[in-house]
Order: sequence, then C-alpha cells, then structure tokens
Amino acid sequence: MKVQKKTGKSKKAKEPDKFSKRLKKIIHEYESLINKKNKRLKAYNGIYQRYKYPVVTSDHIPYFWKYDLNRDSNPVLMQRIGVNAAFNAGAMKFGDKYVLAVRVEGWDRKSFFAIAESDNGIDGFRFRNRPILMPETADPDINIYDMRLSLHEDGWIYGVFCTERKDTFAPPGDTSMAVASAGIARTRDLDQWERLPDLISTTGQQRNVVLHPEFVDGKYALYTRPQDGFIDIGKGGGIGLGFVKDMANPVVEDEKIINEKAYHTVYELKNGLGPAPIKTQEGWLHLAHGVRNTAAGLRYVLYLFMTYLDDISKVIYQPGGYFMAPRGEERIGDVSNVLFANGWIREEDGKILIYYASSDTRMHVAESSIERLVDYCKKTPPDDLRTGRSVEKIISIIDRNGIK
Repeated sequence: MKVQKKTGKSKKAKEPDKFSKRLKKIIHEYESLINKKNKRLKAYNGIYQRYKYPVVTSDHIPYFWKYDLNRDSNPVLMQRIGVNAAFNAGAMKFGDKYVLAVRVEGWDRKSFFAIAESDNGIDGFRFRNRPILMPETADPDINIYDMRLSLHEDGWIYGVFCTERKDTFAPPGDTSMAVASAGIARTRDLDQWERLPDLISTTGQQRNVVLHPEFVDGKYALYTRPQDGFIDIGKGGGIGLGFVKDMANPVVEDEKIINEKAYHTVYELKNGLGPAPIKTQEGWLHLAHGVRNTAAGLRYVLYLFMTYLDDISKVIYQPGGYFMAPRGEERIGDVSNVLFANGWIREEDGKILIYYASSDTRMHVAESSIERLVDYCKKTPPDDLRTGRSVEKIISIIDRNGIK
C-alpha cells in the first residue's frame, strides 16, 4: 500500500507560555535600563556639568525584590512589592566601585537603605542582591532615611541617618506628629552593620546630622541641625557643630550654630549640611541645602561654603545664592521643587561627582572638580542681604568687562 506524504508546514515547537513571556520582558526592560549609557548635557556654566539621565530611579530596583517569581504562587506574575522612589543617597568610593547608599521608599511609605554600585559613577548602577536590614535599637525605628556615609580616620565607615518615631505626646487622634533623631551605624563592608545608640542632644530634634571624617582634638565632630519640632524649626535651625567623645555613647557636647539661617536668602527657613565635607589645601569644602517658603510650598536648593582647615567652626567663604537648583523635569516628583544632596565622591585627580536627588523621587549626578569648586567659593560674591548691593556687584562686573 502506498503511503501518501503529508503536505504543509510542520507543527511549530511549543511556544513559551504567558508567564515565561512576561518574565522575559521584565528582565529585558530591567537590563536595558541598567546598561543605558549616560551622557553629559551640553549646557555648562563652568562650575559643574549635569548628566542627561538619572543614575538611580525606582525602576532600578531589582525585579526580584518586587515580583514573586514562583509560577505556582504568582501565576500571572503580579508585582507584590511596590517601590515609590529611590533618592537621597550617601556616596563613597569602595574599592574600585562607586557606591550609593540609596534611600528606597516603598508604596507603604517606609524607607530603607540599599547599596547600588557602578564601575564609573555615572551609569550602570546596579543594586546588591539584598537591601540593608538595619539593626534596631530597643525603641524600634518607624522609618529611617537620608544616610550620610563617612569613612572616618578611626577606620570605620559610619552611616548617620534620620530615624523617625511617633510622638508619644501627640494629642489623641493626631497620627502625624513625629520625633526625629540621628541614628548611627557602622560597617566595614557596607553589608553587615553594627547599630550604635542614637545621638543624644539637648538642643531639640535632630535631622541631617553628618560626621566629620577626622578627629578634632581627639573627639568625633558632628554637624547637626537642631530644631524644635519634626517639621517646624521653631527657635532652632542652622547648621550646628558639636563633639562626641565615644560613638558608642554619642552624647554631643559644646554644640553651637556655625552657619545660620538668614532673612530673604535661599536658606531663610532652614538649612542643613549635605555629605561630609571634602578636605582641600585651602579649607574644608561643604555642600549644604537651603530651604525657603514660597506660594507653591517649600523650595530646596544646594549651596556651598568653606571653613578653615584648623578651625572647622569658622566659615571663610560662602558664595551668595544657590549653587544648584531644580530645573526642567527635576522640578517634578513626589515632593516637587526640591534638590537634596547627601553624597559626593572625590577622585584622586581632583574630579568630584556630586550625587543629588530631585523632588524626592530619583538620583542624578553632576561633575566638577576641587579646583573649580574652590575657585567658585573664593571668588563668587557673598550675599550682602540687600537688593542694592546685588545690583552693585553686577555693575562692577560690567565695568571690569569694559562695557559702557
């Protein structure tokens, strides 16, 4: 009997199911973002240069933090953990990696820290496989955020951050009143952290506390920002400086304000130090944030100042106005019209990478140098607190330029 051959196309191989397709798409989008190259923007003011793309966003959070990848327990591959923002990162060079200690905020409003690393500091930031499970004190934190990293001369890497707890003296029914303190932890590898007691200060609530990287007369020096309440500065405010004998018993002594608020300036309402200062031949270089109130709400900008090498309590240079302010898409986010920086990295060749967050949403990088920032601090006119003096400075530049 003659067997007739089958005609037509052979049956296709079994196609991937919906779960596999969706997982492949999620991984592809994640890897494409991580491997996206950054580039300098053309706009340049001679002081610093911004980069086009944010270096860390909520989309940089590993997909295996957000998705249960088990086919049986999550058959449609639904996102189980939500991430709202990734911002306000401390920064340092660790080995040959550029490291950011990122504040990650979930959909539940709880913030935590996670380490993101890059080979060049401007793109390719990838989070370590696990976030930091910060040890708690006897009075557990409700929320922690905005860690400053300091490699201290005692050999430890310190993380100083804000720890928030509910105000036990809040009136009945008020579920928003909080108390802010400075939490302290230390590490050798940015993975295993030893929690120390919270900073003890008699000047009020503390946020934006920063550890100076060197001993001062055998003591730890901390820049503080005392305030009367969690939100309201009250009679407090300004960048303070105090000293601690032992970080395992961090009682701050001799605290005083070294950089004050001032009427009708970019730091009229409050101000606080950003990252730990950078040592230069001409003084300590400080990056800070200043806040003023507007009809549209609070506006956060960045400014610079310098203090003496042998007396970190005395400001020697402070340019007038802001150093950086939110622009373009940076102005839009969870809390709009905000720039905040608590991390920068100095390279051996003098280059500085400034890591700043925009609108409590994402992280960016800008590039400058020791030479440029010191020049900016020394030669940019200070704020003389009057319109007339501001105009006189403009006219003096016009005259020096020979313009009639």
